[in-house]
Amino acid sequence: MVSVDAVVARVMERLYAARGVVDFSEFDAGLERLLPPKMRGLPEAAALLAGAIEAGEPVLVIGDYDADGATGTALAVRGLRRLGAQDVDFLIPDRATEGYGLTPAIVARACARKPRWIMTVDNGINSLDGAHAAAAAGVGLIITDHHLPGPVLPAACAIVNPNQAGCPFGSKALAGVGVVLYLLIALRQRLGVEAPLADLLDLVALGTVADCVPLDANNRLLVRHGLRRINRGAANPGIAALIRVGGRHAGAVVAQDLGFQVGPRLNAAGRLADMETGVRLLLTEDAAEAERLAGELDALNRERRAREKQMQGQAQTALRAVAADELPAGLCVMDGDWHPGVIGILASRLKDAYQRPVLALAPGDEGLLRGSGRSVGALNLRDTLAAIAERHPRLFLKFGGHAAAAGFTIAEGDYPELARVFAEEVQRRCGPPPYPDRRVDGPLEACELTMALAQAVRAGGPWGNGFAEPLFTGEFRVLEGAPVRGGHWRLRLAADGVRGSLKAIAFRCDAGPADGRICADYRLGVDEYGGRAELCLFVEAWAAVGAPRGCGVQCADEDTS
Repeated sequence: MVSVDAVVARVMERLYAARGVVDFSEFDAGLERLLPPKMRGLPEAAALLAGAIEAGEPVLVIGDYDADGATGTALAVRGLRRLGAQDVDFLIPDRATEGYGLTPAIVARACARKPRWIMTVDNGINSLDGAHAAAAAGVGLIITDHHLPGPVLPAACAIVNPNQAGCPFGSKALAGVGVVLYLLIALRQRLGVEAPLADLLDLVALGTVADCVPLDANNRLLVRHGLRRINRGAANPGIAALIRVGGRHAGAVVAQDLGFQVGPRLNAAGRLADMETGVRLLLTEDAAEAERLAGELDALNRERRAREKQMQGQAQTALRAVAADELPAGLCVMDGDWHPGVIGILASRLKDAYQRPVLALAPGDEGLLRGSGRSVGALNLRDTLAAIAERHPRLFLKFGGHAAAAGFTIAEGDYPELARVFAEEVQRRCGPPPYPDRRVDGPLEACELTMALAQAVRAGGPWGNGFAEPLFTGEFRVLEGAPVRGGHWRLRLAADGVRGSLKAIAFRCDAGPADGRICADYRLGVDEYGGRAELCLFVEAWAAVGAPRGCGVQCADEDTS
């Protein structure tokens, strides 16, 4: 008889191999396995910052208003201070009034603080006008970013971005916070000091997971070591407070907790209020202040969820008015009452529900619409918008982003044209819709449906974009089912060869399956509801056995709290 350990090892090896892992030693690797700091612009940026530190010149960090920007900003401020900088401050643009990136407006506000240097984090690679404004004001500019550059680079003193042409760095998937880490490593080498940086990896892990960049081997290593720090009880006080307010416990935190619980609460500050609150949370060493600020973010996140639910209902009502076989390949949705800080997550929800790339728009400045897009794996969204801009040069007032997500601004009257040309371009590139993203790892045998495997899968990541959490499929008999608070559906299932029943839950599912046999796609997990750990199947889709293809029900991912 095969032992439980052998069964678990066999399944995990199959899962890793399907994700391209050939060297299983990476899961025990130390930080010496990180890619070396060989990035275009890194020596120049490190030299400029070293000179600023030695001369005592003020440095102002300008970040972005999402979780990657906030963690990267906090990392830059903490790291520069640790490496000897005496005058370091930060600034986050106001989403509603200043918009994304290094705009002339944010440069003007920055110059009021009289910095000698501006260092961008998670933005700037397409900020031509902002770079010009900084130069005109006599302020040195160092850009750190990871977004895809346009055909012309801004006029900066140094640009660090693994995605710029000619950069030899081996990972193009680095998040903005990861770029900052590598700059700090290069700066430490330049200064010849021994200041530790590994204890800041919890910030890198949070920003990397929350920004949904692909978890290639280098990013997995960064996230894994950040999680180890968190689970040793040595997390940044702000991250620790966000973990507690999200109902998770240090010691058992995984990447999914950062993505579904911690990240959304941090992002809520930038969506509905001011991300400077989030950065202050990540900079404080005072536990009481961290708890207070985390509570503020939790309240903002509850408001965000309410707005998102309302907006999603409105969007789906409009889309239901179109016959399913007439839905365009790329969806555009817009409403004059929507909040621009929530359209990104709305686009993500609709992308998952309709298996198409989605652009969601809301009113911006007078006469303008601000948009946020999310894409399926088959389509590079930033390249798609660039192709549209080339053929319709007056359509986008500005745009930027990467393969999976992008932001843009258009004139209000151009919305119908955008909806038309976006649908045409998506169909031209991808063929007829839908474009399913779900990747299934096949069925599990009865001997594999165990708590031991669920715990191994939970600990076996970090799972995320580009290194998908395992998704299994199988046939089950429905024994019972009932709705529970929050719009979820709890089930008891029976599987051939498995003794007893299996707990299952479908998140944000309007109705569950009736009695009978179903085929379900599910994630194997552990339900700790009520303080008692139990094997649980988290159902993502189901259909009655024998039903025609396409007649099943798609459930949402675990509720992004």
